[in-house]
Amino acid sequence: MNSRRVRPPPRLAELTLIRPGIFAFGLALAALAAVFLYAFDPARGGFYPVCYFHQTTGLLCPGCGGLRAVHQLLHGRVVQAFYFNPLFVLSLPLAGGVAGSCLVNLRSGQPAAFRIRPAWLWWGGGILLVFSILRNLPGAGFAWLGLHS
Repeated sequence: MNSRRVRPPPRLAELTLIRPGIFAFGLALAALAAVFLYAFDPARGGFYPVCYFHQTTGLLCPGCGGLRAVHQLLHGRVVQAFYFNPLFVLSLPLAGGVAGSCLVNLRSGQPAAFRIRPAWLWWGGGILLVFSILRNLPGAGFAWLGLHS
């Protein structure tokens, strides 16, 4: 038997540190993507990525309509963005809060840290699953959960 102690891999909740350079790079990349999405409409452009799940099954995945929603949001059309992917639009305040928290920590000289609790992952996965099922039920009155182009 090996007397050397084997360390377990870090838990997901402990993977919380974001280095300032990585955070700044992510913000710059997001800004570049926003400029690109503002200029080119995903509903018309043929160079955007294709959803292979939708292409194969004809069903909408949780992310379907996300690019079109961002394009509409960047043009100030919140209702149209909600039309393409309401879950994405409703999740933006949460994403902004996490990014803001990281930014506040970085400005105060602390690492940009946030904790991901396992219960949050379970809730998020459950919400995505229910959203995916409901938006694909034909004739059940859930067409408002995101429509095709």
